[in-house]
Amino acid sequence: MRPYILIEWNDTKTDAKGWLCVFNLAKGYSGGGIRMHPTVTREEVIRLAEAMAYKRKACENTWQGGAKAGIVYDYKAPDAVDVLKRFIIAMRPYIDAGLAMGSDLGTKYEDVYRIFDELGMGRPMTKSMRNNPIIAKGQENVRKLLQSHYDGFLLNDLTTGYGVAVSGDEAWKQMGGEPGASVVIQGFGCVGLSCTHRLHKLGYKIVGIADANCFVYCKDGLDVESLIANVLPRGEMDQSKFDPSWEVMPNSAWMDVPCDILVPVALEDVINGSNVDKVKAKLICEGANIPVAASADPGLHERGIQIVPDFIANLGAVRFFYTITFGVIEPTAENVIHDIDALCRRNVAKIFEISKATGRYQRDIALEIFEPDTQDEPEC
Repeated sequence: MRPYILIEWNDTKTDAKGWLCVFNLAKGYSGGGIRMHPTVTREEVIRLAEAMAYKRKACENTWQGGAKAGIVYDYKAPDAVDVLKRFIIAMRPYIDAGLAMGSDLGTKYEDVYRIFDELGMGRPMTKSMRNNPIIAKGQENVRKLLQSHYDGFLLNDLTTGYGVAVSGDEAWKQMGGEPGASVVIQGFGCVGLSCTHRLHKLGYKIVGIADANCFVYCKDGLDVESLIANVLPRGEMDQSKFDPSWEVMPNSAWMDVPCDILVPVALEDVINGSNVDKVKAKLICEGANIPVAASADPGLHERGIQIVPDFIANLGAVRFFYTITFGVIEPTAENVIHDIDALCRRNVAKIFEISKATGRYQRDIALEIFEPDTQDEPEC
C-alpha cells in the first residue's frame, strides 16, 4: 500500500518547513500526531504515517486510518507554538474534512487543541461522524477524561507509557525472564516518565535513564520516585537531585551499559546498522516511533535480541481515543488503563508465541499480522 497523500509546507515567517502524510483512510477518517524537531525529514514523516496505519490495525480500530505530520523546527524556540499554528492553518482543509491531528514529539496536546479552539475548528471529524450521537457523546467523554488523573498523572500523559511498560513486561515473561530485570530508558518525556513509573511498580530495576542532557546510571537501581518527583519541563532530569553515587555520562552513553531490557522512547533510528553491535540488552521494547532502523533488524535477530515493535508497544493513546470516542468501553480512567493493558499483552503474546514456534523475528511477524488493508475514499 502506498501513502494516500503527501503535502509539503514552507513557513512564510521562519525557515520552518513540514509535511503531512495521510497513509490511509478508513470510513473517510484518518489521524496522527504532529511532531516538531530540527531533525524531522520528509521520509521520516512517511514512515511514521505508515507505522500509524499499522498501529490502527493493532488497536483493532476499523474507523480510522494512519497519518502523521512533521515540522522541521526547534520545539524549544519561543515562537514554536506560532509556527505550529501556521502549520495547522495550512492543513485546515484536510483537518476540517476529517483528519484528526494530535500531538507527538516536540508538541503538546493542549497546544494543538487550543489552536483548534482559537480557529473555531472544533474537534476533527468527518461529516457523518458529526451527525452520530454516539460519537458526539464519545468526544464529550474524551474531553472529560483528558482532565482526569490516574496514579498521579494526567490520563493522557500516561496511556502510551503504561502500554509500553506492560508490553515489555509481557515480552519478558514470554521469554521466561526472571523478576527484577534491569532496564535502561532512553528518553524521559511523558512516555519515558510514565513507562519508568509503571515498570518500577511492576518490580523492574531501572538502572539507567537518558534525557536530552545526560545519561544517569546506577547498577543497583536509580531512585525512580525522586527522579519523577523532580522532573523539569520538557522531560529533563534535575541533576541537582542526583545521588552522589550515581554515574553521570553524556546522553549518548545509554547503549554503553548492560541491561536486560532497553526501552528507546525518544527519537527515530537511534539504533541502526552502525551501532547495533553495541546493544547489550536481551529485549528491546520500542517506546518511541521507529526508534530501530531497518538496517539494525538483521543484526538484532542474528544475536537473538528480542523486540516488541513500536506499533504494538506504544499504541496506548491511540487506543484510548478510539475506545472512548466510539463508545467501545465505559468512559472511566480505570477502564482505559485496563483495556490498554489487556490489548498490549494480547498482541505481544501473539507475536512471541509465533516467534517461539517458528524462530521468526518478532517484527516480521507483527508486520504480517497487522498489515493495514483498508484504503477508503474521503467523504465528500
